Parts: sequence; structure tokens; C-alpha cells
Amino acid sequence: MSHALDPSVAHAGLDMLREHIAAVPDFPKEGILFRDITPALADPTCLKTAVDLHLHAVADVAGEIDMIVGIESRGFLFGMPVAAALGVGFVPVRKPGKLPRPVLEERYALEYGEDALQLHQGDLKAGQRVLVVDDLLATGGTASAACALVENAGATVLGCLFLIELAALNGRGRLGERRVDALIEY
Repeated sequence: MSHALDPSVAHAGLDMLREHIAAVPDFPKEGILFRDITPALADPTCLKTAVDLHLHAVADVAGEIDMIVGIESRGFLFGMPVAAALGVGFVPVRKPGKLPRPVLEERYALEYGEDALQLHQGDLKAGQRVLVVDDLLATGGTASAACALVENAGATVLGCLFLIELAALNGRGRLGERRVDALIEY
């Protein structure tokens, strides 16, 4: 099944998405312009369009994807419907302390400090081809750590897929040569 959209349909869908993403100044702290996706999620037509556009973005490799890895928590919102549409499984990547079985962990640097991501050991198999999904690409630290987890599990990252990319923060640069698709760039 092809997930490619007619270019005019894709363009109209992206315009609708942009209209439904709210810009919230000074959140979570002064000087930050937060891109709030909840209005897009609340509108059923916009939500379906967002999922369709995610599928369209990776239509050329859809048949190669064995598993979707979604990053906590908003990567779950798009990763699961994309996985279901592609007929593949979904593996969550979570913050520490949220997964009950033995985990693999990847620590990464934040602007002030460090954080970590985990996934269950054994949920990814060696050789599986994985698409990493999250809602936002900013500095790339979280996505890079998720990719490292996938690779430490023996799987291959086919690419990373985001609803939004904050291009000025150069998150793509932290993802190296990996394929990166983002529906909307700010």
C-alpha cells in the first residue's frame, strides 16, 4: 500500500497543520516560543492529516521499516498510528524508572546537566530496521540518545521522523548522517 499523497493534498495538509499549531511565548520560561501541538491533536481532521503526512514523508522506505520507536511522550502520539498503518510494531523509549523489565539506557547531556532514556532489553532484535519518531526536533539530544539506544540493541536506524523541527537549534547536526524528515520547520 502506497502512503504517498498528491503534492497539492500534502501542501494543503501542511498549511492546515501550521494553522493548528499554537505559538505560546515565554513558555516554559521567558524567551522561549513554545510550539503547542494540542490544538492539532484536538481537531480530528487535522490529527488524521498529521498521521497521513507522517506516512507520506517516509513512503519511499515504508516497506523497509520493521519497527517504530517512539520517544516519550509525544512521540507515542504519532509513532503508534504510523506503526499501525505500516503493519509494524511499536517500542516506547522512556525516561528512567518508567519501564518495569530490564532496560538498556543511554545518558545524554542537557544544557544544564544530563538526562537518560531507556528501552526494554529484547524489544528490538538485531538487524531490525527502525524509524525513530518524536513530535519535535530541537537540539537533537533526545533523538540522538534514542538512536544510540536502537543501535546498542543491535538494530539499524533507517531514519528519524518529526512533526516539527526548530531549524535554528541545528538538531540535525547531532543526528549525523542519519535520515531526518520533519513535516514543519520553524
